[in-house]
Amino acid sequence: MNVRKLRLQRGWSQEELAEMTGLSIRTIQRIERGQTPALESRKALAAVFDIDISQWQPEDSEMSNTPETTATDQQEQQALEYVRDLKAFYTNVLTYLVVIPFLFFINLTTSPGYLWAWWPTFGWGIGLLIHGIQTFEVFNFFGPGWEKKQVEKRLGRKL
Repeated sequence: MNVRKLRLQRGWSQEELAEMTGLSIRTIQRIERGQTPALESRKALAAVFDIDISQWQPEDSEMSNTPETTATDQQEQQALEYVRDLKAFYTNVLTYLVVIPFLFFINLTTSPGYLWAWWPTFGWGIGLLIHGIQTFEVFNFFGPGWEKKQVEKRLGRKL
């Protein structure tokens, strides 16, 4: 059972699911990342999702490698990873936009003679630029194609 997929289908947040099941948010996060839940957690989740507990099948790595794994599942996983990367980038940008002006405020109130706040502005800015390039795959030198070639090369296969 894919708890994340069921939760998103119903439009619930992790907090809402945790409240309905009586589990902690951390437990919900762990289950969504692939950790096998305890029997009591499975019972609570099955009750909330209105699923018979006998239908519960943990998603093992062995199951994900079976031929039944479809291209749609892989595309969905790639889309989720991209959204996570995008969220991390936007969080980084927002933090930058809040912290840097604050640093300039501190700099101008404590030592206006020397503007040291430019150093973190440039350093963090370069990191932010690199993060954006990776997130939006502007230069895809080490992307999935490169990874596949390296794996095939290691295994001695030809493409």
